[in-house]
Amino acid sequence: MQATLFLIPVTLGETEHRNVLPAYNLEVILSLKHFIVENIRTARRFLKKADASIVIDDLCFYELNKHTTAEQVAEYLAPMAKGESIGVISEAGCPAIADPGADVVAIAQRKNYKVVPLVGPSSILMSVMGSGFNGQSFAFHGYLPIDASNRTTTIKKLEQRIYNEHQTQLFIETPYRNNKLAEELIKTCKPGTKMCIASDITCEGEYIKTRTIKEWSGKLPDLSKKPTIFLLYK
Repeated sequence: MQATLFLIPVTLGETEHRNVLPAYNLEVILSLKHFIVENIRTARRFLKKADASIVIDDLCFYELNKHTTAEQVAEYLAPMAKGESIGVISEAGCPAIADPGADVVAIAQRKNYKVVPLVGPSSILMSVMGSGFNGQSFAFHGYLPIDASNRTTTIKKLEQRIYNEHQTQLFIETPYRNNKLAEELIKTCKPGTKMCIASDITCEGEYIKTRTIKEWSGKLPDLSKKPTIFLLYK
């Protein structure tokens, strides 16, 4: 079998993995000995939950984060030159989507290795699906600027793109600052602009609601410490 870089999605929270991940993913996991992961501890925990028979100490883990150099990433892919496949595991959701795994994929592509993304939950796509907003054209911006003035300016620019380009705008915030951002969106955006709040996607407390800014005013849910995506559209 050709050496392959498998991009392995994980659950977005404490969801039962069988509810959101195909059985084929487990077959792939059981065939691998090498894993490039964002966090070794959580990756080991995920694999053990996926199949209790997995002997974690028999596996090789390579940690990938913002401090990992391109040279180190290239070294992580060395087993593929020997015909061994590798799995990439993110902290949550799909590897390489708003995730350092993209750096691994870029190098694998340059080296002409086979890359196979597996099916699994993506909070970005699922929030668009559940929002009722434009799914033909949308943009995910990650985190907005921390500086209050720059953040307000950015929100206004993104809102303008909604009306000028008919494009759905998505972004996130550190969970403990979700409530503050939600309030700022209420103050900054036009009353008729629509906002979808997508929180705890696929988890027990999943919450996906779309309202106009005016309708949200004074009725925002408590989003503290909950992974949340904010979406804006007209």
